[in-house]
Order: sequence, then C-alpha cells, then structure tokens
Amino acid sequence: MPGNQEVMWPRLVANKILRKRLGSNNFVADFPCNKEIPSLDRPSLSTNSIFSHHKDTHNYRIFVSTWNVGGVAPPEDLDIEDLLDTGNTSCEIYVLGFQEIVPLSASNVLGSENSKVSRKWNSLIRRALNNKKKPHCLDKIQHSNEEQNKNIPGQDFRCIISKQMVGILITVWVRSYLCPYIRYPSVSCIGCGIMGCLGNKGSVSVRFRLHETSFCFVCSHLASGGRQGDEKLRNSNVSEIFSRTSFPRGPSLDLPRKILDHDRVIFLGDLNYRISLPESNVRLLVDERDWKFLLENDQLRMELMNGQFEGWNEGSIQFAPTYKYRPNSDVYYGCFHQSKKGEKKRAPAWCDRIIWYGKGLKQHEYDRGEENFSDHRPVKAIFTAEVGVLHSLKQFQSFFLSERFDRITCQTDDFVCKGRSSFQI
Repeated sequence: MPGNQEVMWPRLVANKILRKRLGSNNFVADFPCNKEIPSLDRPSLSTNSIFSHHKDTHNYRIFVSTWNVGGVAPPEDLDIEDLLDTGNTSCEIYVLGFQEIVPLSASNVLGSENSKVSRKWNSLIRRALNNKKKPHCLDKIQHSNEEQNKNIPGQDFRCIISKQMVGILITVWVRSYLCPYIRYPSVSCIGCGIMGCLGNKGSVSVRFRLHETSFCFVCSHLASGGRQGDEKLRNSNVSEIFSRTSFPRGPSLDLPRKILDHDRVIFLGDLNYRISLPESNVRLLVDERDWKFLLENDQLRMELMNGQFEGWNEGSIQFAPTYKYRPNSDVYYGCFHQSKKGEKKRAPAWCDRIIWYGKGLKQHEYDRGEENFSDHRPVKAIFTAEVGVLHSLKQFQSFFLSERFDRITCQTDDFVCKGRSSFQI
C-alpha cells in the first residue's frame, strides 16, 4: 500500500497541474463575438414582438475536415483550396481540425504551444476562403436561406475560434454577416495522453450558439496502436472526453455544459480505430477495393453500433483507407515490395473520421483529399444544419449589415499577420 501511494501522489499532482494548463479557456479570434446583442444597439421592439416565441428554421451549410499532418509544417506552396473545394461548393461555416501540427517532443507533450505553426495554418485558410480571384461556383446544395439569394455584403470569412492544444488545432470560420449572430463561443481541452493527462492525445472542443441553436465540434486525437485490445484505449479516451469536457453555463445559466447536450454535435479527428483483420488480409482487400468487407470489421463501425459511439451517425465510406502512407507518395507504408528490414508493417485503416450526433444535421458529402505530404490523407464532409431563428430577430438584419457595423468589424481583419486577440470567456 505505501508503495502504491508513492506512485499515485506524483501522478495526481501532475494530473491536476497539467489538466489546468492544457484546459485554458483562451482562444484566438478575429474579434470578440457577442455574448448578448448589445441593448444600446437593439432596434425598438413592439410588445407583440418581444413576447413572440415563434421561430423560423434556416439551413446553413457546414464544411468539416480533419487531417493528421504528421508533424510537418505546411509547405509554402500548399494550395489548401483543393481541400476546401472552394471552387465547387460554398458553405457558410468552415470547421477544420488538425492533429500533429507540431513534431512530438518533450516540451510539446508538456503543453507548450507553437503558435507560429497554427498562425501559418490560419493564414493559409484565410487566403483560400477569401480568394476573390476564384469565384465560387453555383452551390450544389439547395437551401432555404433567403439572404443566400441576394448579393449582400459580408460574404468574406472571419475566424471566430482558433484553439491549439499541443499538436491538436481546431479553427472555425464563418461568413462575416453571420458574426453578429454568433454568441457564447467557448473551448474545452482534454489531455488523454501520457499519465492520462498530457496533451499528445486528447481533444479540443469548441462550442457557440448561432441564432437560437447550439453547436459543438470536437477535434480529437485518440490512442494509437494496431494490436488486439488497443481499441480499448481509444474507447477509454472517448469516455474521458465525454465525461471531462465542460463549458460554462453562461450568464443566464441556460447553456449546455456537456458535449451531448448541444443541439448539433460533430466529432472529428484521427480517431485511430483500425480494422480487426490480419494485416495480410487487409492489404489484399484494399488492393481489391473491397470496402464493404473491410468496413464490416472496422472498429469504429462496431462502436457506432454498440459501443462508445452508440447512437452516433457516419456517412457511407466510398474512399480508400486514409492511413498509413509513405509521405509524398501514394504507396501504403510497409507494403511488401517497399518495406525495409525490421520496419513495422502497419495495415491500412480509416483512422481519420467525421461523425455526428442528434437531429438537425444532414450530410451531403463524405470524401477524402489527396494532399500527400503527411502519412495521413485528409477527410472532409459537408452538412446542412437546421438553425432556429427568432422571428423578431429579422428586423435586426438591416442594422448588422449596415455600414456602421462594417466599420466596427473591418478594423480587426488581419489578426493572423498583424497581431491577434486572445480572450477568456
């Protein structure tokens, strides 16, 4: 018993200190989003509109991607527009999650953040989303938003949340005309790595309310390993993320605190679930492109049916496994004709996934990108999300799209290159 206490005390102290360090509520954004619509800026409301609880439903399109970049900084000539597919599809919200944006090292594992790398990614994203030289094509997805059919100002994109924990980065961008309707942005970081608390594995969750609907996006990097039983470590990570992630209740004490309490929830990342078949069988089936049989033995699919992710949804996978490639090639790592003596032969797997929970989300696309400087391929999805909008709020639109509001927001557009703001909600 005394021996166990000697081991436990340092571990408990490390957990307490490091969880506090990794769990900072600070995040980067172009400008502070509204907690409340300022009372001084509200148009006068009639008695009838004040007490009107009627809601309209708008559909907003959301682009979501996840990419384990293998500790490699983005090349200078990286064209991220191919990943975002901005030339073919235009969305209102873009959520991008990355894993291993910095190489694994002692200082990184202890929580040090290389903000230079995250700023570089955000700069690339800003440039791609706001590229005026490449006009957006007509949208493939039909939606009901009245304002989408008008040539209104505010079509550029602003970053509302960007948060890094060690190698995990999640960044959220919205069209600027939506910024006034984004409220209560918040983050929650959970380290699940070494000693059960370090940030080499874990999650960064972000939440916000758009109009009257709450959103939560969880960017995660779960435990690795392709041996039998390693999936239990991943399941344990998921359980920790669900139980420990917590957001503030807000001034009215009516905001959801836990992940699953939000109206729209999307979980993305390098989830690291593998295929429960012998390696040689997996490689043969991959060569034959027999996705159906492989997915019947996919560990995450099993968890979706009856496990940690029971009740969650995933779109149909019609693309090749995203892991593990030789960087800068289209060859899977450890192929027999390419392998070196003593080299681990890691079987291909769909490690990189995007899943969602609850109603009000409809997935239209689920595919992978072909950017190849990492040992993972990126995965992307497009959703439409139902959002409740109070009927009385329609009269605010003319104010928030006015020149007055534009003058306020345009002053803080270049936070990535000229400086940045960091705030705690």
